[in-house]
Amino acid sequence: MMLRAIRGAIQVDHDQPELVHEAARQLVGAVLEWNRLTPSHLISLLFTVTPDLRSAFPAAAIRTMGLTNVPMICATEIAVPEALPRVIRVMAHVETTRDRSEIRHPYLRGAALLRPDLALSAEPG
Repeated sequence: MMLRAIRGAIQVDHDQPELVHEAARQLVGAVLEWNRLTPSHLISLLFTVTPDLRSAFPAAAIRTMGLTNVPMICATEIAVPEALPRVIRVMAHVETTRDRSEIRHPYLRGAALLRPDLALSAEPG
């Protein structure tokens, strides 16, 4: 097993707790599914949100997935003018046998604009 970092992002339609939670679960679910991981592979999750998302913590949603033993933290992204709004980003530290070139980084919904090179080439599995 090797330590790898997997990044990803998802755009939320509105700053509402249920939408933030659903997007966070979708994003972490994609990290796991696309990289053929189970929750036991997770070492830690670092979430950032754009300053316009204030209604809920992404980590709270992930704990509802049963990931209560995974260290998580949430922080605010810097407020860059003209930045894509309502974005949750994640940096997942995982143990895996996959080579760095095999890692898939999910950029979902409108967040695909942030890294079109990864969004277009990333496919589950």
